[in-house]
Amino acid sequence: MGLAERTCRVLVGIPWRPQPHRVYAHDLTVDTYRALLPDAHIVDVDTDHEPFCLAACRNKAVRMAEAGGYDVAVLADADTLPEPAPLHQAVQYATTSRYVHLPYTQYRSLRRDGTNQLLAGAPLEDCNHLVVDGACSGIYVVNPATWWAHGGQDEHFQGWGFEDAAWLAAHKTLLGAAPARHEGRVYALHHESAVKTGDRYEANAARCYRYLQAEGNVDAMRALVTENANALTCDSSPSSTGG
Repeated sequence: MGLAERTCRVLVGIPWRPQPHRVYAHDLTVDTYRALLPDAHIVDVDTDHEPFCLAACRNKAVRMAEAGGYDVAVLADADTLPEPAPLHQAVQYATTSRYVHLPYTQYRSLRRDGTNQLLAGAPLEDCNHLVVDGACSGIYVVNPATWWAHGGQDEHFQGWGFEDAAWLAAHKTLLGAAPARHEGRVYALHHESAVKTGDRYEANAARCYRYLQAEGNVDAMRALVTENANALTCDSSPSSTGG
């Protein structure tokens, strides 16, 4: 029985290490996915990395999807809300696609004022926002084989920043095209900003620069992906959030 003849099995993996100022966003994100993908299995995902490693959580969620026989993994940041139609389209197409799918063409950061409007009952589309041009993060929809075909995400990026830009360069170079996008919007909720200074931040920036320099060069990008593969070692248990 093919995918067209059965329900697509979806795992929604939410990278998550609790922080008091982000709990409301996490809970709203979980509620949104329960409503939009009622048959999906939804899990919070963390690893043993210190500091927190978003890339490792995403990789782990894909490994969980693979081991559990899921057709698609939705890698969902704990502060980003999708719209129904592009999310459903992305899930449908990602089952057999050789590209990662992004369920949006416009990334809206609600910031504090827009988030307050949402929490007061305003519709998402009416909330104040800043459009982030060129955004490639927030929500990825992918089948496991495609995720590993371009190396997943690089677990050398720890703390805040740069893993998404590096991943985009790897996707373009090793899969031969940018991720597939579906017309629509995602909405990033407000929370306290991470520290964007210090040795770890500078190391992330320097590693991302290597990816940008390697973009378009398959051999150089493969070498970076091999370094990443050697870092895939941490594995903490996820916690189920329902679904």
